[in-house]
Amino acid sequence: MTIDLEALYVDLHQHPELSFQETRTAGIAAGHLRDLGLEVHEGVGVTGVVGILTNGDGPVVWLRADMDALPVGEQTGLAYASTATGIDPAGNTVPVMHACGHDMHVTAMIGAVEKLVAERAEWSGTLVVLIQPAEEYGAGSRAMLDDGLLDIAPKPDIVLGQHVTPLPAGTIGVRPGTQMAASDGLTVTLHGRGGHGSRPHSTIDPIVMAAATVMRLQTIVSREVDPRDVAVVTVGSIHAGLKNNIIPAEAKLELSLRYPNDEMRDRVLASVERIVRAEAAASGAEREPEIRTDHTLPPTINDADATARVTSALQRALGEASVIDPGMFTGSEDVSWFARDTGAPLVFWFWGGVDAAKFAESAAAGTLDKDIPTNHSPYFAPVIHPTIEVGVTALSAAAREFLD
Repeated sequence: MTIDLEALYVDLHQHPELSFQETRTAGIAAGHLRDLGLEVHEGVGVTGVVGILTNGDGPVVWLRADMDALPVGEQTGLAYASTATGIDPAGNTVPVMHACGHDMHVTAMIGAVEKLVAERAEWSGTLVVLIQPAEEYGAGSRAMLDDGLLDIAPKPDIVLGQHVTPLPAGTIGVRPGTQMAASDGLTVTLHGRGGHGSRPHSTIDPIVMAAATVMRLQTIVSREVDPRDVAVVTVGSIHAGLKNNIIPAEAKLELSLRYPNDEMRDRVLASVERIVRAEAAASGAEREPEIRTDHTLPPTINDADATARVTSALQRALGEASVIDPGMFTGSEDVSWFARDTGAPLVFWFWGGVDAAKFAESAAAGTLDKDIPTNHSPYFAPVIHPTIEVGVTALSAAAREFLD
């Protein structure tokens, strides 16, 4: 019996789950994989699922799809929009939405596996399916590997994955080399001396210190990075003080840093530390600032030879004009840990989920940024068709390129 992929997608979209809480999604994915004849392991890396199909001798191909959702309140107005809530790590009740398309990733994966199982007489090798938790934390792939993934599954000859994005539906974006940036999330704590708001001269004001630090951090990209290179320094959060007449004792900044390679990462991190410490010293801080790394993600680097093979396979399956080089994305992913830990080549690509006519109209009007919601937007919603079909075709065609 053929799996109703549209119904699967709608169900997953209506029932999103936060990172490391994807128990329902994992159970549904595991059930489909088991029904398709795969050996299934659940609870790998908290909620991760591993499916293995051994089909004779040949290469080992790992296919990966992530499944977690985001603390975003959906505003798409769709009949199947999420109204779900969840509990975040701080214990807060938050809205939950598949604002990054991971529901589409799981749906396309199940469809691709169904297709590969139906075609198993035409290929030989071992297919390993990874349904990964907590990509949004940058932690799920690491959790699966640290929980003994390689004790369950054979080492891969290739790691493949895909991500839905606001390109026109039917379009694939793939390139050799750096496909997505490396990133670090930092928390900076600046220490001052608190006191009464009427006596600022008796304090060391961490809010002024933080303001000067934020402004100076913006000069890293504008004045220290070659304009031909890429780096991002974003201060996404500032927290200090509780009342207007109290100068607090500390201020906290949360930074998101992104770069294409390890060399740029080293340069930007060194600049951040230099500026944070210098601004604290310039303010007369009596304690050194604290700089904590909350997460680190390596760049997503596509192997050149494997990418050439995948590109050719996708062009044959979808048409040459459907496959483009989208340039490097400054977003980050944790998929590459699967390749880095096993020494296997990686190919990771994007596939479009925007109505092609709407995309063309907005592009012609120069209003893409305004009209087309991006990942993590409360309005992000891929069109169901042909996004599902293209995702299934792309993932299965890429896998078949390596399965004998």
